This record gives sequence, structure tokens and C-alpha cells, in this order.
Amino acid sequence: MIRVYTWWREISFGRQRFLAFARSRLFRPARFAGGVVALVAACALNACDMDSEPDTGPGAAQQPSTELGARILEGPALAVAGERLNAGLLQHFYARHGFEPVWTTRQDAAKSLVDAVLHAGDQGLDPALFHADLLRHTESLPPLDRDLLLSDAFLSYADALARGAVPVERRSDDEVLTPEPIDVPAALDAATAAHDPGAAIEALAPATPTYRALLEALRPYRAGAASHSKVLPDRLRTIEVGLERQRWLPRQLPADRAWVNVADQRLVLYHAGRPVFSTRVVVGEDVKGHQTPEFRATIDASFFDPPWVIPKDIVDAEIIPKISADPTYLARNKMIMLADGEAEQLPGPEAGLGLIMFDMPNRFDVYLHDTPDRYIFNRDNRRISHGCIRVQDPRDLAALLLREPIGRINQGIAIGSTTRHNLPTPVPVFVVYETAFVDTVGTLQFRPDFYDRDADIFRALHGGAWGQDNTARMDDRPGMSDAPIL
Repeated sequence: MIRVYTWWREISFGRQRFLAFARSRLFRPARFAGGVVALVAACALNACDMDSEPDTGPGAAQQPSTELGARILEGPALAVAGERLNAGLLQHFYARHGFEPVWTTRQDAAKSLVDAVLHAGDQGLDPALFHADLLRHTESLPPLDRDLLLSDAFLSYADALARGAVPVERRSDDEVLTPEPIDVPAALDAATAAHDPGAAIEALAPATPTYRALLEALRPYRAGAASHSKVLPDRLRTIEVGLERQRWLPRQLPADRAWVNVADQRLVLYHAGRPVFSTRVVVGEDVKGHQTPEFRATIDASFFDPPWVIPKDIVDAEIIPKISADPTYLARNKMIMLADGEAEQLPGPEAGLGLIMFDMPNRFDVYLHDTPDRYIFNRDNRRISHGCIRVQDPRDLAALLLREPIGRINQGIAIGSTTRHNLPTPVPVFVVYETAFVDTVGTLQFRPDFYDRDADIFRALHGGAWGQDNTARMDDRPGMSDAPIL
């Protein structure tokens, strides 16, 4: 059913703003799809910050009163043999055990967990992140140091598998995908009580087809990485980064979802867990500030015949020079200047958003939409937008999302005025940046790291600092293009 709305509501999005209709004050913005999936029984609680300090405030559930507890109160300075420990995770864990040593009476479980940590490389993780060298010689440590070191190694490894070795609080502002919260100390206790504690901890990792395929591909690449071939180390890096990005995702992906892989410049729509539609997309430029971020949102409606309000900074940088060179530019493009220095392009087939825009509110104001410039989808390099995502076949996508025949979509567009069409069921959309992934027929694929994001992740996976200068600079890459306004 087509719903026509009678008063205007302004929605900011993607370096542009859309003047949408709202029928009444009962209009509700999109609800973000979510839901917590338990990874280990009774473990769906707050994730512990890898760098958090112990909770010693009045709300703390239990205050340390033992020698081991006093050690934990050292906070960020807490270390064993010169290696820093995570006091926050340790306090939460030992609070479950009265701040008494744990592993003296659980030596078989400790042995299984140590073996799992020392084989962290099988998960694309550097065992050195989890005190691997010290774990091989714990007999030389004082008893309390040994207990703290074992606990920290197991907790940190569990945390890395459950939500990534580079959790969201350590990443860039445009990399905000994250799995469900998990109580890592509770997960470790559950694993310790299992028949095979090491396998129970490893079960915190994803089980997606891409993760499994990358694990399988990792083995021969690790074996060959010591060769002098440059391809092997580069591919190994891509696989390890790909595994980390999978750890940033929910453990149970929604069966119905839209999946935009920016690195592949493609959108895939899934229904009941199976791919039912795929189309090319245009994504953000390689340059900083225009790159498409990694995030999750929810599509709850489609707008037909949307107008486009162009922000002042884009007007100043791109529209004003064109007006100066061609006084007829505004009239030819059906634009008007607004009092605040912005410009509005009226709805129509030549409008910047094309004939369809998909409403998916998100903190980045990045949206899926049509475009009048159909030729750009024939390009291999489709990284030419200001960050929003242009869809090659938006009518087919709208028909699937709205569960309407394509004829009804065409009829709605033909009306020629802006209308909002709510989806029968909101659909989650994941915007990811996967340089290694399994395609719709189950084949492992690799794509170039055009945004230079892999280097930071790989460095962090091997104990390096985030944000150091990358060897390859974005302005040295070929194929860059000015982003067209229309």
C-alpha cells in the first residue's frame, strides 16, 4: 500500500539531507535489529574492557581482601615478569573465586587451556599476545604470579575469540561492528568445567562459512609464509585480518539481512539464510573523510522520488564553482539555493538520489540509494561517492524488501511525488569491509585493501600500536576519481 504523507520532516543523511514526509506524530524511526545470543551458558553480560581498571567503587560486588586481591588492586600497573596484565578482567574473574588462587586445584584444565593459547596461531592470533613465552616456563614463577599469568592468558584469549583481539573501543571511529556482549570470566569458568576446556574456549570464535574457510586456508599459508615468496606473506596477512573481522560480527547472523561488502563493491540480500539477490554498488572514495564506514543498521522503509538537500560544504566546494562557470547550472539540474547556503535538488529521474532511497538511520548518515548515473556501475573502480552507497538495481531490491511485484514498485515511482513505503518487516543491513570472504557459491575470495585498513588490524594482531603510518599511502594508489555530485 502506498502511503502519502502530508507534512515535512527533515532527515539528515550521508553528506546530504532528504526532505521526507511524515503522516502524523505517530511516525516512529527505524528500530535497530538486535538480540543477544548466548555464546556460553549464562555469559550474556557486559563485555570487559581490555584496558579497564578494577571496579573498586561502592557498587563493586566484592572487594579484594586477600594477598592475590591486593595484587589485582595495582590496576593498570599490574604485571608479571614485565608483561602487563588486564586488572579489570582479573578482578571480575577472581571475584567469582573469593580472590583466591584458581589453578592449583585445576591443573588438568590449566594444561588444556595453555595448550589452546599456545596454538592461538591456528585462529590467526599471535600467541605472544597471551604471554606465550612465559606460559612455557611458569614453573619458574612465584605461585601468585603463576596464577595471575594463567588467568590473564586464558581470559585475554577468550576475549579475543569472543569479540576480537581489537575490540570496538580500540578501533577507528568508522569501524564499529561488534558481536553480542559476553561475560568473559563466566565463559572461562564454563570452559574450565567442560570435558575439553581448550575446545570450549575456542568455541567462542565465530562459526560463519567465511571464518571456517579462512581457518582452512590459513594452515597452508602459515606453513609457506617462511618462503621468500612475497605473495604468501601478503595473503597470510589478509587471512589473519579477515578472521579478526569475522570476530567483530554477531555469532548468529540474522537469517534475513542485506550485506554490503565495501571491499567487494557489492550488495547481497539474504532470505532465510540463503542469498536471493546480488547487485553492484558504488561506495566511498579511497580518501579519508569519504570512505564508507563499517556498521550495522536497519532498513525500515523505501522512499520513492526523493529530493536531495546538499550540505553547504559540498555546495561551496562543488556547486558554487559550477555555477560560476555556467549560470544555467542550477536551472538545468532543477536545483534551488536555500537561505542557509545549502542547495536542494527537486525529485525526478535526474536527482542525485535517483528514484529510490532506502531509509536506514545510522550514526554515520550513510544510506543506500539509486543514482541517475547508470554508467558508473560498469566501472571496476566504483569507489567514487562521498560515503553513501549507490545501488545498481534499486527497484529489484525494493521489490524484495517490500515483498511487492516489480510492477507495483514502478507504479509507485510513476506517481512522481515523494512517498514513503514501510517494509513489512525491517531488515538488518551490515556494511562490512572484507578483503577476504566467502562468496555466494562458497568460494573464498580476496580483494585489494583500497582503504588501507588491514595494516592497522594486522599490526594490532601482532602487538603493535594502532594508527602508525602505513607503508602504502592512499594517495599513491591508482584509479582514484573525483566524486560526481550527480
